[in-house]
Amino acid sequence: MKYGSLILEKKEYVLLKRIMNVSYHLDDPLVRKSINNLNAELQAAIICDDTEVPEDVVRFNSKVIVAWEDWEQDFYVVSPAKSNLAEKRISVMAPMGAALIGYSTGDEVIWDFPNGSKSLLIKGVFQQQVSIDGNIL
Repeated sequence: MKYGSLILEKKEYVLLKRIMNVSYHLDDPLVRKSINNLNAELQAAIICDDTEVPEDVVRFNSKVIVAWEDWEQDFYVVSPAKSNLAEKRISVMAPMGAALIGYSTGDEVIWDFPNGSKSLLIKGVFQQQVSIDGNIL
Protein backbone atom coordinates (compact mmCIF):
# COMPACT_ATOMS: atom_id res chain seq x y z
CA MET A 1 0.00 0.00 0.00
CA LYS A 2 1.53 3.25 -1.19
CA TYR A 3 0.70 5.34 1.90
CA GLY A 4 0.72 2.50 4.44
CA SER A 5 -2.99 2.78 5.22
CA LEU A 6 -6.29 3.91 3.71
CA ILE A 7 -6.57 7.68 3.48
CA LEU A 8 -9.93 9.41 3.86
CA GLU A 9 -11.03 13.00 4.15
CA LYS A 10 -12.88 13.74 7.43
CA LYS A 11 -16.30 14.54 5.94
CA GLU A 12 -16.11 11.60 3.54
CA TYR A 13 -15.15 9.31 6.43
CA VAL A 14 -18.25 10.40 8.39
CA LEU A 15 -20.44 9.96 5.29
CA LEU A 16 -18.94 6.54 4.61
CA LYS A 17 -19.60 5.39 8.19
CA ARG A 18 -23.23 6.56 7.93
CA ILE A 19 -23.72 4.75 4.63
CA MET A 20 -22.13 1.61 6.09
CA ASN A 21 -24.44 1.69 9.13
CA VAL A 22 -27.52 1.87 6.92
CA SER A 23 -26.26 -0.64 4.34
CA TYR A 24 -25.23 -3.29 6.86
CA HIS A 25 -28.87 -4.22 7.38
CA LEU A 26 -29.35 -5.19 3.73
CA ASP A 27 -30.08 -8.84 3.01
CA ASP A 28 -27.22 -9.26 0.53
CA PRO A 29 -24.47 -11.27 2.29
CA LEU A 30 -21.84 -10.08 -0.20
CA VAL A 31 -22.59 -6.44 0.63
CA ARG A 32 -22.42 -7.19 4.35
CA LYS A 33 -19.08 -8.97 3.87
CA SER A 34 -17.73 -6.00 1.90
CA ILE A 35 -18.86 -3.64 4.65
CA ASN A 36 -17.20 -5.81 7.32
CA ASN A 37 -13.94 -5.89 5.34
CA LEU A 38 -14.02 -2.14 4.76
CA ASN A 39 -14.87 -1.47 8.41
CA ALA A 40 -11.85 -3.52 9.48
CA GLU A 41 -9.59 -1.51 7.16
CA LEU A 42 -11.02 1.77 8.44
CA GLN A 43 -9.73 0.97 11.93
CA ALA A 44 -6.21 1.89 10.78
CA ALA A 45 -7.18 4.55 8.22
CA ILE A 46 -5.56 7.96 8.12
CA ILE A 47 -8.29 10.59 8.46
CA CYS A 48 -7.27 14.08 7.35
CA ASP A 49 -8.42 17.45 6.07
CA ASP A 50 -9.41 17.86 2.44
CA THR A 51 -6.22 19.73 1.56
CA GLU A 52 -4.07 16.91 2.98
CA VAL A 53 -5.56 14.09 0.87
CA PRO A 54 -3.15 13.16 -1.94
CA GLU A 55 -4.58 13.66 -5.45
CA ASP A 56 -4.17 9.97 -6.32
CA VAL A 57 -6.35 8.61 -3.49
CA VAL A 58 -9.75 7.10 -4.39
CA ARG A 59 -12.47 9.30 -2.91
CA PHE A 60 -16.17 9.85 -3.49
CA ASN A 61 -16.66 10.83 -7.16
CA SER A 62 -13.13 9.83 -8.16
CA LYS A 63 -12.66 8.34 -11.61
CA VAL A 64 -10.65 5.15 -11.16
CA ILE A 65 -8.89 2.95 -13.71
CA VAL A 66 -8.36 -0.62 -12.51
CA ALA A 67 -6.80 -3.63 -14.18
CA TRP A 68 -6.92 -7.34 -13.56
CA GLU A 69 -5.01 -9.72 -15.80
CA ASP A 70 -6.02 -8.70 -19.36
CA TRP A 71 -9.07 -6.67 -18.25
CA GLU A 72 -9.06 -2.90 -17.67
CA GLN A 73 -11.99 -0.68 -16.71
CA ASP A 74 -12.65 2.89 -15.64
CA PHE A 75 -15.55 4.06 -13.49
CA TYR A 76 -16.53 6.52 -10.77
CA VAL A 77 -16.86 5.59 -7.09
CA VAL A 78 -20.02 7.30 -5.80
CA SER A 79 -22.55 7.26 -2.98
CA PRO A 80 -25.25 4.56 -3.30
CA ALA A 81 -27.84 7.18 -4.35
CA LYS A 82 -25.68 8.19 -7.34
CA SER A 83 -24.93 4.62 -8.47
CA ASN A 84 -25.70 3.96 -12.15
CA LEU A 85 -23.91 1.17 -14.00
CA ALA A 86 -24.87 2.55 -17.43
CA GLU A 87 -22.95 5.74 -16.53
CA LYS A 88 -20.06 3.78 -14.98
CA ARG A 89 -20.95 4.99 -11.46
CA ILE A 90 -20.31 2.28 -8.88
CA SER A 91 -21.55 2.58 -5.32
CA VAL A 92 -18.98 2.76 -2.56
CA MET A 93 -21.00 -0.08 -0.96
CA ALA A 94 -20.68 -2.37 -4.00
CA PRO A 95 -17.82 -4.86 -3.60
CA MET A 96 -15.69 -3.03 -6.19
CA GLY A 97 -16.32 0.43 -4.67
CA ALA A 98 -15.70 -0.78 -1.12
CA ALA A 99 -12.51 -2.47 -2.29
CA LEU A 100 -11.05 0.74 -3.69
CA ILE A 101 -12.08 3.65 -1.46
CA GLY A 102 -9.06 5.13 0.31
CA TYR A 103 -6.45 3.34 -1.81
CA SER A 104 -4.23 5.10 -4.36
CA THR A 105 -2.63 4.80 -7.79
CA GLY A 106 -0.24 1.87 -7.91
CA ASP A 107 -1.88 -0.01 -5.04
CA GLU A 108 -2.82 -3.63 -5.51
CA VAL A 109 -6.07 -4.50 -3.79
CA ILE A 110 -7.17 -8.06 -3.02
CA TRP A 111 -10.88 -8.30 -2.43
CA ASP A 112 -13.65 -10.90 -2.44
CA PHE A 113 -16.04 -10.60 -5.37
CA PRO A 114 -19.03 -12.81 -6.31
CA ASN A 115 -16.79 -15.06 -8.43
CA GLY A 116 -13.88 -15.23 -5.93
CA SER A 117 -10.93 -13.17 -4.75
CA LYS A 118 -9.26 -10.90 -7.26
CA SER A 119 -6.10 -8.83 -7.15
CA LEU A 120 -6.83 -5.46 -8.75
CA LEU A 121 -4.21 -2.90 -9.73
CA ILE A 122 -5.23 0.74 -9.47
CA LYS A 123 -3.72 2.24 -12.62
CA GLY A 124 -5.08 5.76 -12.23
CA VAL A 125 -7.19 8.01 -10.01
CA PHE A 126 -8.62 11.30 -11.21
CA GLN A 127 -10.55 13.71 -9.01
CA GLN A 128 -13.76 15.06 -10.53
CA GLN A 129 -15.44 18.41 -10.07
CA VAL A 130 -18.88 18.02 -8.55
CA SER A 131 -21.83 20.43 -8.89
CA ILE A 132 -23.85 21.74 -5.94
CA ASP A 133 -26.46 19.00 -6.46
CA GLY A 134 -23.75 16.32 -6.32
CA ASN A 135 -23.51 15.52 -10.02
CA ILE A 136 -20.10 14.86 -11.56
CA LEU A 137 -19.22 17.61 -14.04
